[in-house]
Amino acid sequence: MKIVRYRDSLGAIHHACVHPAGRLERLEGDLFGDPVPSGQTADVAGILAPLDPRAILCIGLNYRRHAAETGAPIPEHPVLFMKVPGAVQHPDAPILLPTTLASHQVDYEGELAVVIGRTCRNVSRAEALEVVLGYSCANDVSARDWQKQQRLGGGQWCRGKSFDSFCPLGPCLVSADEIPDPQTLSLRTRLNGVTVQEAGTADMIFPVAAIIEFLSASTTLQAGTVILTGTPSGVGMAADPPRWLRRGDTVEVEIDAIGVLRNPVIEEGSDSPD
Repeated sequence: MKIVRYRDSLGAIHHACVHPAGRLERLEGDLFGDPVPSGQTADVAGILAPLDPRAILCIGLNYRRHAAETGAPIPEHPVLFMKVPGAVQHPDAPILLPTTLASHQVDYEGELAVVIGRTCRNVSRAEALEVVLGYSCANDVSARDWQKQQRLGGGQWCRGKSFDSFCPLGPCLVSADEIPDPQTLSLRTRLNGVTVQEAGTADMIFPVAAIIEFLSASTTLQAGTVILTGTPSGVGMAADPPRWLRRGDTVEVEIDAIGVLRNPVIEEGSDSPD
C-alpha cells in the first residue's frame, strides 16, 4: 500500500491510501495499528511528510562509492548521527538556506528512509525487516561548513544536519510488503533536472537489516522512528568545484517503487525561490 499524509480543507490531518489510478482514499485507524480504507475520497488541501518521526537516526558513509569519493575508509560498524525531528520538511515545500546562522555550503543527499513500525529492541538481522512499517524517500540536507569546520563546532555533524527543513520526507510511505527486499532499489537525485546521484541500494555497506540490528542492540527503537540509510556518491561536496545548493535550485530524490520527492531551494526568510 502507498500511503500519504495530508491536511484537509479544515486543517485536520489524515492519512490516505493511493489507488493505482491516483485517487486518494482516506484511511481510518492508527498508522501503526491496522489502518483501513474508509470508502471516502480524501479532501486534500496539502500533502505532508508521511509522518512526524519519534526520532531520526542516520547512517553516514554507507555506500562504497560515496566512501571512496570522500576518501573515507570503509567503517567497521555503521556510522550513526541524528537529526532533530523538527528538521522534517514536506514534499514540494522549500529547503531553507540558513541565513541567521548562515551556511554557504549546503549540500543534498538523496537517501532511502526506513520507518520502524513497532517498538523493538535487540532485533536480529534475520528478523529485522519484520519491524519495518514501510519506506520513503529522504534528503539528508547538510550544511557542510557547520558539519565539518572545527571553528564552527563541526566534527559532530548534528548542528549541520538539523537546521529547519533539512530532512525532506515523502512523497509517500510504501508499506514493507510492497518492497520485500530493500536492497534491490535504484535511487536517483536530480539537481535542476540533471542527475547527480544514481546508485542501487545493493551498494550499501550495511544493508537495511544490518542497520536495524545494530541500532536496536541494547537500545529501544520506538514505533515511528525514521532511519536514513546513507547516500550514494555524487554529493555536491565531492564535485570539482563543489556544487552547493543555491536559491532557485530544485532537488528531486527518486526511488523505484516509491516515487519522487521534490523540493525547491530558497533562503531563510524568503517566500519564493525567484
